Amino acid sequence: MRARSGQTLGRGLAVLLVLGLLVGCTGDGDDGPDPDQGPTPEATAEALATGLQSGDLIRVAFDSETAEGAQAAYDEVLAGMGDRPRTVEVVDVEEGSEGDAAEATLRWSWELGGEQPWTYDVVAPLTEGEAEWQATWATTLVEPSLEPGDVLDLASLTPDRGDILGARGLGLVTERQVSRVGIDKPSVEASQAGASARALAKLVGIDAKEYAKRVEAAGPQAFVEAIVYRQEEVDPGLLQAVEAIAGARLIGGSLPLAPTREFAAPLLGRVGEVTAEMIEESPDKYQVGDVAGISGLQARYDDTLRGSPGVKVSAIDDQGAAYELFRSEPVPGQPLQLSLDLDLQVEAERLLADVTPASALVALRPSTGEILVAANGPGTGGLNLATFGQFAPGSTFKSVSALALLRAGLTPQSVVPCTARVVVDGKTFTNYDDYPSGALGDIPLRTALANSCNTAFISQAPRLQGTDLFDAGVSLGIGLDHDLGFPAYFGSVEPSSSKTESAAQLIGQGTILASPMVMAAVIGSAQSGRLVIPRLVEGVDVSPPEGAQPLEPAESEALRSMLRAVVTDGSGRGLADVPGPPVIAKTGTAEFGAGDDLQTHAWMIAAQGDLAVAVFVEVGASGSGTAGPILEAFLRAAQ
Repeated sequence: MRARSGQTLGRGLAVLLVLGLLVGCTGDGDDGPDPDQGPTPEATAEALATGLQSGDLIRVAFDSETAEGAQAAYDEVLAGMGDRPRTVEVVDVEEGSEGDAAEATLRWSWELGGEQPWTYDVVAPLTEGEAEWQATWATTLVEPSLEPGDVLDLASLTPDRGDILGARGLGLVTERQVSRVGIDKPSVEASQAGASARALAKLVGIDAKEYAKRVEAAGPQAFVEAIVYRQEEVDPGLLQAVEAIAGARLIGGSLPLAPTREFAAPLLGRVGEVTAEMIEESPDKYQVGDVAGISGLQARYDDTLRGSPGVKVSAIDDQGAAYELFRSEPVPGQPLQLSLDLDLQVEAERLLADVTPASALVALRPSTGEILVAANGPGTGGLNLATFGQFAPGSTFKSVSALALLRAGLTPQSVVPCTARVVVDGKTFTNYDDYPSGALGDIPLRTALANSCNTAFISQAPRLQGTDLFDAGVSLGIGLDHDLGFPAYFGSVEPSSSKTESAAQLIGQGTILASPMVMAAVIGSAQSGRLVIPRLVEGVDVSPPEGAQPLEPAESEALRSMLRAVVTDGSGRGLADVPGPPVIAKTGTAEFGAGDDLQTHAWMIAAQGDLAVAVFVEVGASGSGTAGPILEAFLRAAQ
């Protein structure tokens, strides 16, 4: 076993002390070698330092025995260091007693991303030639312990990623055991690697051509990952099938994962190997092979969660043996605290699992605004509709319209005309198909909201002026966008440009748009009697938007009483027997498409105690019939 030097830095400091004594004995005004004295070892040392730093040794005078191949040898030694910045400077030059030899001390300093650079000294022997001083090439010019044939290798040390925590401190995303399936190239003949890759790709259901290309391009010692399975997903049959393919291996490991593949996936995002685009955009932050957040909150809070990667520099000899030269330990990431409730999120996703159209369920606490559930059904195709969907909210928006009419002077007892149809500027508006005929006529506003009479609300459009509807929306949380620290859509309540548009807005159509999250905030604000701003990420300021008119106690009480009537006397009767505190609710449908493609969104929002919920199904028969049973089941499960 050969000894490796760990003392070079100490030795360099000793040299500096000796040099300081010598300098102290020189006369004042000594500015270095006189150029008229001819070639000097200092000039060659400077040229050597410059060449080693730049990577171009063309201007370095090497002796005849080592000049040939010096550049190629140098490139080979440093190939594994990539393009990490380095400086090389002359610390000292000492001439020997005979005057025809000297030693230059050079100081290397590598910026490798840690708190401290990797710094060390090397000694470069110099000899006097006929025309100039010459250096002798050796691997020790790069690092003092290197021997002929050794090369440097830089590896990134991945820090432990911070967990994403939910309510009660429970881990939503934390390290979980996985099995990595791939081709281990040292275990298969090079000529067979491509065929094995195609066979493995077919087995695990990935693109065979692309995977075979990656395997064939990888180095001879590489393990080329094909797919990662959660440990519980690997059965004996899969293991046997993998082992039957030459070079295919299943390797255990761990990854930061949620409890299931589906768990809040569109919102939380995923972690994976950084892409070429990420490296190009942030070359100082990411290196090939680094793991980082790729999407969702994992990407947005990657700097917090990821921590700081460490590095390890090794020397690898011509037999493949490696020994460590330098290490900078990684700094673990910090956890990200969310308000999501693990159990309720799982329950919501279970309720949406069999819903074929795109769907979402959001639940929050009116007392704090904390989002407990942001669930997306499988029909969303991986999109985050729960907090960022943009759809017409239909009659659930009558919660806002009712508040605007209360502020315009109506009361829950005010009589309004509920007709079969109403015409506004030539456009006919009707009620929903199965609207109860016995609920037509002059009815209280309370009854109009309970039964969701479109024509009654439209008849009151002239009472609203300017920004009345917008202002009511802002008081309940819809219409003003602001940053909550996660993808959030607060809806749109723009001023109308025509009487027809004003009519459509009162029933949650036309230009009105909302997300399930914001409609949960609307019913939550009605329940609490104050503006509820959704909260998800701890530490993010979610102050109410400037200019929001507070809810007055009388108007919030009136609004709650009308929304309670939806459950006791109207379209939300399905929630009447839910155990616990009284439930307030509003159903809604919103038409989209045209002609034979005309379809309806199905909505329902409700609040009970300190829980507000919104359920959305992109295509449904009605709010009460499609979204209602999902919401009822969720309220019962949340007891």
